[in-house]
Amino acid sequence: MYVCLCHAVTDRRIRQLVQEEGASGLRQVQLCLRVGTQCGKCIPAAREIVHAEIGRRQAAPAADSPRLKLVSSR
Repeated sequence: MYVCLCHAVTDRRIRQLVQEEGASGLRQVQLCLRVGTQCGKCIPAAREIVHAEIGRRQAAPAADSPRLKLVSSR
C-alpha cells in the first residue's frame, strides 16, 4: 500500500528500510525516502510503520549492522 503518495513510497519500502537497511527512526526514513517532506499527510502512518518495525527488529536477533542509502537530491 502507498503510504506517501507525493513520493510514491510504499509500506513495504519503509519496512525494508528499517528491517534490512537499519533505519532507526522516522527522521532517517524521511532522509532516505523523503516520506512526509512534501504535504506531510503520511507522517502518522509512516511513524506507525517505523515504530512497529523497530519493535520487531529489537525482538529479533541482529545478524549484522546494515548501511542506509540516502536518496540523491534532484
